Amino acid sequence: MAAVAAAACAEQVYTMFPFLEHADPDVHDAFFSHARHMRIPGDQVMCSQGQSCPHLALLLKGRVRVYKIGAGGREVTLYRVAGGDSCILSAACILSGQAFPAYAVTESEIEVLAVPSQVFRAWADQHTVWRQHVFGELARRLTDVIGVLEDVTFRRMDVRLATYLLAAADADSGRVSKTHQQIAGDLGSSREVVSRLLKEFERNGVLTLARGSIHVGNSAGLRGLAAGSDNFNVT
Repeated sequence: MAAVAAAACAEQVYTMFPFLEHADPDVHDAFFSHARHMRIPGDQVMCSQGQSCPHLALLLKGRVRVYKIGAGGREVTLYRVAGGDSCILSAACILSGQAFPAYAVTESEIEVLAVPSQVFRAWADQHTVWRQHVFGELARRLTDVIGVLEDVTFRRMDVRLATYLLAAADADSGRVSKTHQQIAGDLGSSREVVSRLLKEFERNGVLTLARGSIHVGNSAGLRGLAAGSDNFNVT
């Protein structure tokens, strides 16, 4: 997990985080003095529930999944952090002094700009541009989490699964590169429910299942399911 000065990738920083490019020179100087460019392998826990947040990570590359685990072990994905994003839960924890309320795990190798928590806290006090960044990210992520809550609470599971598969399927091959367990985690369901619904979809001719593989062969039929035109209602 080597770290180098963020100034080594200044052009990429400005492309991914344009609010920094247009900030005052003192913001530039502070950022490139304190931020460190780091590479972190995939499948690594960046932060666990109950931990403090030692830094704010601004992602340049890769993807991080932020999720909750229920008492029974069921997972639900809150949101993902990708290139050009920062984790608003980390920022909120740093500014409030509270523990991280979820789990954050890398889904691939990532490149981040890591800002120490005490430095970021001072910047948020001193610089309007950092406060605006935090408030903007907070509004966007709050919308994401409300969308997850609405899906889990109000939408049928078959409709949610069909919608998910349409978004996840490769545009050319129709392949969905997700396990049943991963899909369940993203949707806040169980693997058994997801597997039952996938078999039901297969019986209705919208996809085919093989070991470790899902292939969407009838996207029009799947779009019909996503619109709620058929009453598959396995919960």
